[in-house]
Amino acid sequence: MGVDVKAMGRLGITEEQVTFMDIAERFCRDNSSIAAVRERMAGEADVDSQALNSLSEMGWFGIALPEEYGGVGLSLAEAVPVAEQIGRRLMMVPFIPTTVAAQAILVGGTEDQKRNYLPKIAKQGGATLALSEANGSFALANIDAAAQETKAGFILSGQKILVEGLADSQILILTAKLKGQVSLFICETQNIPASARRREILIDETKRSYTLQLDGVTLPRTALMDSSKAKAALQRIDLAANLLASAEQIGAAKSCIDYTVEYLGTRKQFGKYIGSYQALKHTTVDAYVGYEKARSLLYAAAHNFEDQGKGEIATRMAAVAAGRALSFAADRAIQFHGGFGFTYDCDAHLYRRRAIFHDSLFGNARWHKKKLASLLFN
Repeated sequence: MGVDVKAMGRLGITEEQVTFMDIAERFCRDNSSIAAVRERMAGEADVDSQALNSLSEMGWFGIALPEEYGGVGLSLAEAVPVAEQIGRRLMMVPFIPTTVAAQAILVGGTEDQKRNYLPKIAKQGGATLALSEANGSFALANIDAAAQETKAGFILSGQKILVEGLADSQILILTAKLKGQVSLFICETQNIPASARRREILIDETKRSYTLQLDGVTLPRTALMDSSKAKAALQRIDLAANLLASAEQIGAAKSCIDYTVEYLGTRKQFGKYIGSYQALKHTTVDAYVGYEKARSLLYAAAHNFEDQGKGEIATRMAAVAAGRALSFAADRAIQFHGGFGFTYDCDAHLYRRRAIFHDSLFGNARWHKKKLASLLFN
């Protein structure tokens, strides 16, 4: 079935987004079957290296970077359909942390840092984020990690958690307090010894992350990003991460609903397909309606992302709706699969785990609603 680009345009969807949507859907479908995902989950590799190389070759890490830095010259709105399809197929690639790290450098880096790092990221990826700490706060400025200035540069102290894709990254963006102010640094991963890295056990087994012990890690002076732009860079990280995380969850919600509908149409009970029972039909429709609402909010957020004020409101609304849609669809999938739904062999739990993971990373529904209240009513 063809896509009515003009009709979609009224919803803020561009022709470029439609193109990426089609290409990403085919690529992710062909390269990340659920059987392949389960096989990789059982392995030790942090990412799907073949898919990661393909993403690099297609230039997807440079979608939202200007051409002068080796990027495609589009915006984060065009990265949304890619994240959506990656989430739909549970593809094990660090697309979100890499893309957001590049945005942090684009907004908060010095000109030398932009010219040094952005072309490399656009070409091959290899970047991630070290922002979260054990205090569990979603506020990116609420950190304890610190940087002490020395003659040669900076010496770090503290700890970071939930650092995704570290094993396949060459640089990471980390936050630390310098003279009492939150600052951003570009750290080359080779400066972090193996003894300072600890693999974490996550509820979402399609993700891989690490705890970093920063005590004694040294950085050169060139690692410090532009201090005058730190606040803007943190805001960009927050919103970009939530926009793409929403896309990933919405893609997963669609896959979860498809998985459930297929089961309802094949499983029989008392001589009837269980999908014919109203209690299951109506609830499945509720799940699909929730998905469609969330997806509309997602593409509205993508369309308005660069609009100051409106972009943040739309992004946080999308984040709330995406988490709710995926959680509901996954909960119902587990329930509708009966006893099998509570086993490890049932794929429904993979989607529920994905929802819980995102709920813990860049902000849960309560956090975003609180932010929305201050934006809308103050």
